[in-house]
Order: sequence, then C-alpha cells, then structure tokens
Amino acid sequence: MHRSERDAAAARVLAGGADRDVEQIRGEIRDFKQATTASFNAMREGIGDLRTEMRNGFGEVDRGFNEMCGRLDATAAGIEQIARMLERGEGER
Repeated sequence: MHRSERDAAAARVLAGGADRDVEQIRGEIRDFKQATTASFNAMREGIGDLRTEMRNGFGEVDRGFNEMCGRLDATAAGIEQIARMLERGEGER
C-alpha cells in the first residue's frame, strides 16, 4: 500500500510540474505574440511614414519638372521670336 501511495504522490508532483511548465510555455508564447505584434505595428507605421515621405518627394520633383518645362517652353518661344526677327532683318539688307 505504501508503495502505491508513494507512486500516487510522485505522480501528483510530476503532474503539478507539468502544469507549471505548460503555464510557463503559454506565458512565453503570449509574450512572444505581444512582442511580435508590437514589432509589426511599428514596422507598419514606419512603412506608412516612408510612403508619405516618398509621395511628398515625388510631388516636389513633379513641381520642379513642371517649372522647368515652363521655363524651357518660354526660352524656346523667345529663341523662335529672335530667329524671326533675324530673318526679317536679313531680308531688309
């Protein structure tokens, strides 16, 4: 009888240890999940900031490009006008 009581007591100790191990593993998994979620959220926020910065940068490049196109068009019109004036001037000689 004593032996079966000792075996039962040992089984209870082992079962209690297993319960603690399972709870510890659950806690570690929960902590890992929270840390991973926080990392993904931070990464998502960083990507959103980068996307906004890129859009703003491309908008600035577009504005500069449009400004340069306007200046080149004005320069071309001026050169064309000078060429016409020179052509008229040569015809008068």
